[in-house]
Amino acid sequence: MSRGNRKLIRWGLLLLGLALASFALWNYVAGWAPSRDAYPVQGIVVNESNGQPIWAELGATGVDFAYITATEGARGRDLQFQANLAAVQEAGIRFGALHHFDLCRSASEQATMFITSVPRNDSALPPAVQLDFSEGCKSRPNRALILSELATFLNQIEAHSGTPAILLLTPAFEKEYRVSKSIDRNIWLEGNGLSPDYSARPWVMWTANTQRRLSGIDGAVRWVVVRK
Repeated sequence: MSRGNRKLIRWGLLLLGLALASFALWNYVAGWAPSRDAYPVQGIVVNESNGQPIWAELGATGVDFAYITATEGARGRDLQFQANLAAVQEAGIRFGALHHFDLCRSASEQATMFITSVPRNDSALPPAVQLDFSEGCKSRPNRALILSELATFLNQIEAHSGTPAILLLTPAFEKEYRVSKSIDRNIWLEGNGLSPDYSARPWVMWTANTQRRLSGIDGAVRWVVVRK
């Protein structure tokens, strides 16, 4: 065998090894979740990109609860929200509705969108409000205005739901506005694989894996745990 051929074989074996290692890592990440001993209650976040979940199958694989994306700012409703809402209740899985707060729309407009989209249900989990920056909105209002708008939004949706909301704070948003320091609500943080600590108060919920793959649902889902 020529020297050139041996070199090609070595490169081929190296690339094969890298491909196998990448596949093994992907499988590990896709299946990873924190220990049930540490976090007995675990669940998911879903939206229209996840298609039509088979909720009974998800419940059988360890999904204790689901937050279902309901509304995006004041512009639209998640196309799968109503179907997911009906199906998750039929499967007996605890559920809540999630709203993506939009810095470019008024709090009252967004509250109206949420209230008219999400029926009141006394058995539902507290509504969740995701606070992050989106590519579609370049506005960065000052902190005082954001806190005022959030207070308006929360007052309206909580009057509708009958329960205090939980705030899903992304790292960049919390760094910019320090919401957890001024608004007294339960906190939900993000951190792939590592317990987060970027808020002023301890978190109640943690998105531990944003790339979890499960039988019974399309695509990756956010895997969430609840602190004991």
